[in-house]
Amino acid sequence: MIASPQQPCLTPAEYLQMEEHSPIKHEYIDGQIYAMVGANDAHVTIAGNLFALLRSHLRGKGYRVYISDMKARIESLNRYFYPDILVTCHPRDRETPLEKRFPRLIVEVLSDSTEAFDRGDKFADYQTLDSLQEYVLINTKRHRVECFRRNEAGLWVLQSYTDKQETFRLESVNFEGRSQTFTKTLRLHLRKLTGSLSNLGKHNSRIVGISVSKNFRWGLLNAPFWTIGLVEYP
Repeated sequence: MIASPQQPCLTPAEYLQMEEHSPIKHEYIDGQIYAMVGANDAHVTIAGNLFALLRSHLRGKGYRVYISDMKARIESLNRYFYPDILVTCHPRDRETPLEKRFPRLIVEVLSDSTEAFDRGDKFADYQTLDSLQEYVLINTKRHRVECFRRNEAGLWVLQSYTDKQETFRLESVNFEGRSQTFTKTLRLHLRKLTGSLSNLGKHNSRIVGISVSKNFRWGLLNAPFWTIGLVEYP
């Protein structure tokens, strides 16, 4: 997030009104708004893959799955955040089309600009939501999915999944993901990208080829880490 300079303190109602007409998204922390930095291709692909799997898994089970544009409201702390993925099954969330106050699962894809906040103050804020059962951080740099789960004593317990494991679980929604599901999505995405680059090469005599390499293979983290480049001679 990027702080908006010299921004006057806004009430929640003023923030929501502003946000409805704003060309960019802002998160809201106790009267102050913070512009959100646009996500890169890796971030969007990972979040999109998981969103599609969760929506399919939870269809017809009374859950609603949202991606990136739905606000999570923490009323007790006067906060509004935009999680990458939010899942709710609470009936009261059906009454508020612009915000959700009772999420069961929240997922954040980490980036260099947001990792410290997602791990620190934002996680602390989310923990005040009694409905939240699981908070998931997808760490692309270390090839790891970190699941923080609230146990019966109200304590948050971490379980991590790395590239040594073929599956990962999201206990709050009884979901198990497999790496091959993401591989199929990636290959389709890759064919489209290479096709576009081939067309580009036809119209530029300096471009004589396309190089493609894969950096690692596993689950959610598979898709974004193909390296595609143009081979160019002077």
